[in-house]
Amino acid sequence: MSWTPAPTVLFEDVTITYDGSDAPALTHVDLSIEEGELALVVGRTGSGKSTLLGAINGLVPHFTGGHLEGRVLVAGRDIATHRPRDLADVVGVVGQDPLAGFVTETVEAELAYGMEQLGLPPETMRRRVEEVLDVMDIADLRDAPLRDLSGGQQQRVAIGAVLTQHPQVIVLDEPTSALDPTAAEDVLAAISRLVHDLSTTVIVAEHRIERVIHHADSVIHVVDGRVEHGPPAQMMITSSVAPPVVELGRWAGWTPLPLSVRDARRAAGPLRREIGEIPSPATPPEQPGGLEAKGVTVRHGRLVAVDGVDLTLRPGTITALMGRNGAGKSSLLWALQGSGRRAAGTVSVDGADPAELAPAVRRTVVGLVPQTPGDLLYLETVGGECERADLDAEVAAGTCAALLEEIAPGIPADRHPRDLSEGQRLALVLAIQLTADPPVLLLDEPTRGLDYTAKSALTRALRSVVARGRTVLLSTHDVEFVAEAADRVVVMADGEVISDGPTADVVTSSPAFAPQVAKVLAPAPLLTVAAVRAALTRPTA
Repeated sequence: MSWTPAPTVLFEDVTITYDGSDAPALTHVDLSIEEGELALVVGRTGSGKSTLLGAINGLVPHFTGGHLEGRVLVAGRDIATHRPRDLADVVGVVGQDPLAGFVTETVEAELAYGMEQLGLPPETMRRRVEEVLDVMDIADLRDAPLRDLSGGQQQRVAIGAVLTQHPQVIVLDEPTSALDPTAAEDVLAAISRLVHDLSTTVIVAEHRIERVIHHADSVIHVVDGRVEHGPPAQMMITSSVAPPVVELGRWAGWTPLPLSVRDARRAAGPLRREIGEIPSPATPPEQPGGLEAKGVTVRHGRLVAVDGVDLTLRPGTITALMGRNGAGKSSLLWALQGSGRRAAGTVSVDGADPAELAPAVRRTVVGLVPQTPGDLLYLETVGGECERADLDAEVAAGTCAALLEEIAPGIPADRHPRDLSEGQRLALVLAIQLTADPPVLLLDEPTRGLDYTAKSALTRALRSVVARGRTVLLSTHDVEFVAEAADRVVVMADGEVISDGPTADVVTSSPAFAPQVAKVLAPAPLLTVAAVRAALTRPTA
């Protein structure tokens, strides 16, 4: 008789209902995740993914409240009788914002902190720190201050900090959401090493499925609290969310369904021949007005974050600001908005310098949605925030709520903003800024926490903004969103602008920034599945 090992994570007929909720967050979930499996959790925003992840380390229901029916076992331990502290040695959790989770100052201290809480002997701690420094390829960062690290380095340290505790399971919530494409690949390569070399079970929730799916052994698809689990190619056939390469394969009828650019390109030969040579779209004429920046320089101590940047943003256009983590994008946005201190240079919006305006007036000239949108929320309910936005902007009641419903449907008006997901909080702040309708709108990583449907809704909202003669500049690492939304791309490196031009010209010339459809169909200048459909006028399958 053969021996079958017990699954590392096991859900048996699990239903979780939060207090005051009309419907369960998870319904009759049966799920088995094996040792050394990399499971990718996908689903629409609000589908129940966060509840599923929280149940794996006991946060649900011990800290969130609610009622749990059924049984969840993690490394043989029942979460009903084991609180998160009782699972800390077997489950490690890495959140969306690693910097917010750090409790020490340097890399080595952070790697040791969790082991100190477990009371491990000093010699064991020293050995594990050295091992993790090598496994995560961060040995040269041993003494580095955590705040000085790039986003990708911080993410690897955060993973390393849980890895020193030798967990059997690591749960990652959108580990690449704030990373540029190169840094994201570095982090995913490190995660793959944990799975293949150490047989660690890794569970990843990620909205940017195109970055992760070719690494995954299985996909957990969450739909309205129900869970389906199976091989990636099988799950993507009917998944409610799918990356562009899968959408293209579905539309083209490719079998088997490709999950990577390589497999899609191999299948796309006939499609490329059918497309033939398509000219690049014409650049629309520039309109007067907008934002003019000359010689903008920003210093943080000795660091020159922005070095003499000239930038012109015309009405009616969406411009994407791209570049690796630490290139100076956020510093430039704050300098343009007027709150960030400029060491040199000028900024003008219709003849006014935002830095010289009072904050209340500045918001009506340049709106900014920051990376941490919760910083702009201070009322007790979502409805209260929307009502205040309507009053401040002197617009009809319900304007902000309607915008929020368009971007992220289904958020209850009585929900406290702190109880929203990252993507829902961002959608709320964006709706508030759109309600003010400033002539210039700046967004810093606006797609963090948004699924593909929400990003399409965001694109439509921004298109309606620029159709009214407004100007939009967004800083992002999301190349698929740029392909769908942006008219123009500006690329920064080391505080300087190194590339500036129409989206198709800039992104297709860069392997790091090219979207999936462009890679599959090159040299045709098509960036999205919608563009392919339009080019061939073929009915949707």
